[in-house]
Amino acid sequence: MKFFLPGILLFACYSLFARWYFVCEIQNLCVAEIEDIRIKNMQLTKADEVLLDAYDEFKFLEAEMSLNLNENNNYFLDSVILYTSKYPASNLKITGFYLESEQDMWSGIFENLGIARAAVLESALEDRGIDLSKVVIDYALVSDSLIVKPFALELTDSVAFQELQFTFTDMTFSDANFEYNSSVFKPGEAFKFYADSLVTYFDLDSMARLDIIGHTDSVGSDIYNENLGADRASSAKAYLTALGLDTKKISTSSKGKSEPVAPNTLLDGSDNEEGRQRNRRVNFVILTQE
Repeated sequence: MKFFLPGILLFACYSLFARWYFVCEIQNLCVAEIEDIRIKNMQLTKADEVLLDAYDEFKFLEAEMSLNLNENNNYFLDSVILYTSKYPASNLKITGFYLESEQDMWSGIFENLGIARAAVLESALEDRGIDLSKVVIDYALVSDSLIVKPFALELTDSVAFQELQFTFTDMTFSDANFEYNSSVFKPGEAFKFYADSLVTYFDLDSMARLDIIGHTDSVGSDIYNENLGADRASSAKAYLTALGLDTKKISTSSKGKSEPVAPNTLLDGSDNEEGRQRNRRVNFVILTQE
C-alpha cells in the first residue's frame, strides 16, 4: 500500500501536467487574466467642495458603449445617489469628455461621444432610481491624446443658463446641422439615426406628438432671432415629414435667443464662439398623452 499511494499521486500530477500542456500549449486556450488596475481619479464636487474623492476611473467595454463597472465604481454610484438625496435642490451635472480624434466617431443618436458617454452613466444612475429630471448633461472636447477619465460629476445650483437633457424624448442638436446664420437643414449622421428612430416610435404610438423648438445665439435683434429659430424648427419638421412622419403630429416654435445654454461672450466682453455655437440649437420634445 505504501508503494501504491505514491504511484497514484505521481499519475495524478502527470495527468494534470498533460492536460495543461494540451489545452494551454497546443490548443492555446489558456489566457492569462489581466489585472484590472484603474486610476483613482473620480470625484463628486459641489462648488469648491469635494464630496467624493479618489474613486476608481470608469471604463467602457472595448468597442461597446457600455460601462465595465467594478465594485468600487458601484459604491461610488450608490454614494452619488445618496448625495443627490442630501441636496434635493441641486442638479447632478454629468460632463462627458471626448477627444479631437473622436469627433467623427459613431455615437448613435448623440452628436458626439462626450454626450454618449455621459448618457451611459445617466442610464446607470437611472437603474439605481435617480430622478432624471435632476440630471443634466454637458460635454467637453479634450485636446490631449488620451482621456484620463470619461466624465466628471458635479452637484450644481446654477440657474444662469438653460440646462439641457439628452434623452430620446428630449433631444438637442446643435447648429452643426445648419450653416451659420442659415435655416437650411443639413442633418448629420446622428440626426439621421435619431430621425429614423422617431418615425418608428410614432408608428407605434399614435397618440404621441412632437414639438420642435428653435434657438439662436445673441447676435442680431430679438425679432430676427425669433424668426431664425422658427425657420430652423420648420426646416427640421420638413425633413421629418419627408421621411413619413405625420405633419399633424408636429408643432414648431422658437425661443430665439431667450434661453442660452452657455455665455455668448467671455468675461472680458469678447466674443465666445464656442458658447454661441452651443446656443444655436434645435430641441426635439416628444409629448405623450397620459
